Amino acid sequence: MPSSPPRRALVAALERHQVALYLAGIAAGAVVGWAVPGADAWAVLVEPVLALLLLATFLAVPFAALGAGLRDGRFLGALLVLNFVVVPAVVFGLSRFVAHDDALLVGVLLVLLAPCVDYVIAFTALAGGAAERLLAAAPLLMLVQLVVLPVLLRVVAGEAAVAAVDVGPFVRALVMLILVPLALAALLQWGAVRGRGGVRDTAAGVVRGFTAAMVPLMVVTLFTVVASQIRGVGERLPALAAVVPLFVAFAAVMVALGVVAARWARLDVPAGRALVFSGVTRNSLVVLPLALALPASLDPAPLVVVTQTLVELGAMVSLVRLVPRLLPVHGDSAGAGEGRTVT
Repeated sequence: MPSSPPRRALVAALERHQVALYLAGIAAGAVVGWAVPGADAWAVLVEPVLALLLLATFLAVPFAALGAGLRDGRFLGALLVLNFVVVPAVVFGLSRFVAHDDALLVGVLLVLLAPCVDYVIAFTALAGGAAERLLAAAPLLMLVQLVVLPVLLRVVAGEAAVAAVDVGPFVRALVMLILVPLALAALLQWGAVRGRGGVRDTAAGVVRGFTAAMVPLMVVTLFTVVASQIRGVGERLPALAAVVPLFVAFAAVMVALGVVAARWARLDVPAGRALVFSGVTRNSLVVLPLALALPASLDPAPLVVVTQTLVELGAMVSLVRLVPRLLPVHGDSAGAGEGRTVT
């Protein structure tokens, strides 16, 4: 059964005002997180909320498109080069500004060297990017960073940094935030098309409901992350002040390099937008458990990761509008398009 006109109108209104809603979610999270005692305990809600957001994102992606995404060698090659050749070079240069402080250095390296595999997909979809190609590449990105991150940490920060990092959270995040929501989305899409009677109607209703809830779920995710982390960052802000300009600079530099890479690889417009988002967005929600498991001698590395999350969320909200203007469909400064090559 198709969506009702009131529901379609509501979804259209939410999408039209999405940036304002995201900013409101971030602002509300900052106010509530600072004003409400114990709001940091809400951190346990981040993973479930993020899993729901990713389920909604996966349900909006036709699974038939995933196979095509895995066969797109040009996009996958550009994605790997950008994240595992270009990004490390940029991060090495930026990290020299905090190389004198081991805790800040390890925190910066942990978060900036790991490409995002979760909410980057949702933001890419909102910007008219090829979310299905990032989704198809997500397990590959996770596995490559699992192998490459210890090597890069050893080169830049030394053997002690590698010994202090536990890779368990990477594996858990791959299962809980990618594979489980992906399997559930595939099951629901199958039921909505091939199920019978009540099963088909129920599955189709769940798919429509989650698809319509994409923007509200993003708002809830932003609110939860900010509210649970803002106080810890605020209380240690003097110690963290040195990394904020680095994270802002990283986002700005990677937007520019992502656009250049998309043009160099001659990607179509949606793939180019996805490439830019992947280069900018980091795996902060996955590496945070790794940072929390570091020894006390590397405190405040976990708060460095959280600080990057807060800076990045602001950047992502802006990029939802900016990237379509940097990589527009020919003759359309804000639209998405298939088959048009980035020029």
